[in-house]
Amino acid sequence: MGLALDGLASGLDTKALITSLMQLEAIPQSLLKTKVSNTQSVITALQSLNTKISSLGDFANEAAKPDALAVFAATSSSDKVSVRAAQGATPGQLEISVEKLAQAQATVSDAVTAWPESVLTITGFDGKPTTVTAASTAVDDVVQAVNAAKAGVTATKVAAGKDSSTGAPQYRLQFIGSETGAIGAFSISGTAVGMTTIKTAQDAEATLWKGTAAEQLLTSPTNTFTDILSGVSVTASAVSTDPVSISVKRDAAAATKVAQDFVGSLNEVFALISVKSVVTTTTTNGETSVNGGVFTGDSAVRSARQSLLSAASMPVDGFSPSEIGISVTKTGVLEFDADKFKTALSENPTRVESMIRELGSRVAGVASQTSDKYNGTLTSKITGQESLAKNLNGQIKEWDTRLENRRATLSRTYSAMEVRLSALNAQSSYLTSQLASLNPGNSQK
Repeated sequence: MGLALDGLASGLDTKALITSLMQLEAIPQSLLKTKVSNTQSVITALQSLNTKISSLGDFANEAAKPDALAVFAATSSSDKVSVRAAQGATPGQLEISVEKLAQAQATVSDAVTAWPESVLTITGFDGKPTTVTAASTAVDDVVQAVNAAKAGVTATKVAAGKDSSTGAPQYRLQFIGSETGAIGAFSISGTAVGMTTIKTAQDAEATLWKGTAAEQLLTSPTNTFTDILSGVSVTASAVSTDPVSISVKRDAAAATKVAQDFVGSLNEVFALISVKSVVTTTTTNGETSVNGGVFTGDSAVRSARQSLLSAASMPVDGFSPSEIGISVTKTGVLEFDADKFKTALSENPTRVESMIRELGSRVAGVASQTSDKYNGTLTSKITGQESLAKNLNGQIKEWDTRLENRRATLSRTYSAMEVRLSALNAQSSYLTSQLASLNPGNSQK
């Protein structure tokens, strides 16, 4: 371990001198660190843009679906009947009368203190029998066996007072079908216990155009009638012999929102590119400098932007998107006119749907080409920038070692200098004292 001889002989602040020299030596490393910081800023910005374009691609794929604008609203004239229209439903109007609601069969046994047999048979609507074997004739064991048999029937024990002769507690077993509708019907045999069906298995029944020559009966094992109109389901909550009017119409507001959100998603991408491409001018100590954003001059970003804008604004089958309310502004972004879109949708829904499908398909294609996680143009650029940052960080690490060795060399050099100067000073003092002793005049004094 060497001695610390900071300026002991020379009078110099060697530590400060070494620090100043090391700052000069570290200039190349500082430049590398600045380059890494700038590269990381580019990577972060590109990743953000890539994520937005990927999300845009998902939205565009939805817009490209055949039924993207086939959004319908359904209404009913009575709270006894609700109507649901799925995407792609068929518009129309009907009158429906609900005659019966669907119900599950409910059968109750006579009151017993214990089940007379440990085996009984449950036969379903399909005629298939299921033999149920209980662990004993205890009522609880019979209930457990029935529920474990998965015969389409649920058993419940219900208190029924006490036996008049023995005073023992009595119970009835309530058997309820697991499904509503006629398909949930069942019978119980193989037991001497009497059974009473208090509710029969029953399909829901409804009539279309009741009282006319076109009267049509509908049945359903549940209280929901599906596809009365294509993609339209009707659910009854109560009997309604008086006709209930149901109506299904195109939901212009919902369809317009699909197109509006599609355009909005594109503009979000354009806005991000614009913000990251802003050129700023700053003046420091009288000197003016111009600084571009991270996307300024980036050909890959510029190409992606132009491709997306073209995909969303070029004509479709000879018709301009501006005819349905999608136009390009002077600033190079898209503008959406909701009223114009609704009017076009009302006048020619087929053409509008076709145009949105094509625009969505084109934008989705560009988005995939740009942000595909394997070979998208932006993805590849991000990978390249990440490799550059990794390489630069490797060089910075090498400079850490180089600078550490350089500092050690400077420390050894200045320490050696101080030792040498100290020796020379000692030798000078010795020679001075020897010369003084040779001078008689000095000794007399």
